[in-house]
Amino acid sequence: MTDYLLGYLPILIFLLIAVAMALAAVGGSYVLARHRPDPEKDSAYECGFEAFDDARTRFDVRYYLVAILFIIFDLEVAFLFPWAVSLGDIGLVGFWSMMVFLLVLTVGFIYEWRKGALEWE
Repeated sequence: MTDYLLGYLPILIFLLIAVAMALAAVGGSYVLARHRPDPEKDSAYECGFEAFDDARTRFDVRYYLVAILFIIFDLEVAFLFPWAVSLGDIGLVGFWSMMVFLLVLTVGFIYEWRKGALEWE
């Protein structure tokens, strides 16, 4: 039974070192960092709207629309890289399936553009 538990000793040592390093990093930043909050530091920085106390206050939903559109069109690039690498192996079927994917994505982009979802005014 002890031989069985000794097999887990490297994992235990690794976990202890990881916890110690995490605590050292957090403790070190707490000790070494300057804690001088001021209104400039507490103000909103490029997030679109000022910080608020109540989670039920109204805010502009266009921020989330732009984020969702960015994710959708950024996902296209994530699919293009593996497709380009494996294009020699997948042949014409892979090529035309990606062309259909890009066509659908382009139609969606044109639709969003025509609907004014990309207009910020």
